[in-house]
Amino acid sequence: MRATSSIILSTATFDVPGLPLPVAVRRHGSARRLRLRIDHDQQLIRLTVPGRASARGALRWAGAQRLWVEHQLAAAPPPIAFVDGAVIPFRGEQLRIGWSAGERRGVRLAGTQLIAGGPQESLSRSIERWLREQAREELSRATAAVASLAGVAVKSVSIGDPASRWGSCSATGAIRYSWRLILAPPEALRFVVAHEVAHRLHMNHSAAFKQAEERLFGGPVAPARALLREFGPALRRVGRG
Repeated sequence: MRATSSIILSTATFDVPGLPLPVAVRRHGSARRLRLRIDHDQQLIRLTVPGRASARGALRWAGAQRLWVEHQLAAAPPPIAFVDGAVIPFRGEQLRIGWSAGERRGVRLAGTQLIAGGPQESLSRSIERWLREQAREELSRATAAVASLAGVAVKSVSIGDPASRWGSCSATGAIRYSWRLILAPPEALRFVVAHEVAHRLHMNHSAAFKQAEERLFGGPVAPARALLREFGPALRRVGRG
C-alpha cells in the first residue's frame, strides 16, 4: 500500500550457505535498510537492498538470519486449494466450496456455500475467476464512493495478485488492488481503499496524508491495519496448492 514513485534498480538470485531457499536480491532506489521477506509461493527469500549498499554484505547479513527464516517457514499458514469441500474466507466469513457434476457450469453463492459445476478440472480456475470478479466490483464501487468524498478523480481501478502489496496508486491516478482483499473482513478492504485514495491528495505518508486517510476511512485506521496484518499471511495462501 504505497504510492508507486520508487525505482527498483536491479534484481538477482543467489544461493546462500545455511539458508533453505534461494535469495532473490532486489536493489531498491528508495530503500533505507535491508529487509527480508519469505515468498512462500515462489519458494524464495526476498532481500531488499538500498541502492548503494554492498550486495555481498547484504547476503552475509541474510545468511545470519537463518533462525528467523526457519521460524517464518515453520509458522507459514497452510495453503488452501480451491477444491470440492474446501472452506475459504470471503468478506471475513467462511464459505464452503461445493462442486457437483450435475450442477450447471459456473459459480454461484448460496448462503454459506459456493456452488460450482462444469468440469472438475476447471474448478480452481472457476472459483478464482468468480472471486476476482467480486473483488473488481466491490473495489470499484468502494473506490468511487471514497474518491467522491475526497473530491478527487481516479483514472482507473484494476486488480492483480501482487506478492506483498494490498494496493498501489500511481501519480496519474491509476489504482491497483490485490483481488485477495475480497477475502478479508470488510473494514480491512475499506482501509486499503481509503489509503490508496488518500494518495490522490498526498503522494507520500506525511501527517497530512494520515489525516486524510483517517477522514476518508471514517475514524482511526490502526485497528483495520492490524486486522489486515493478522489475516494477511493466510489470505495470501488461499487458492494455492
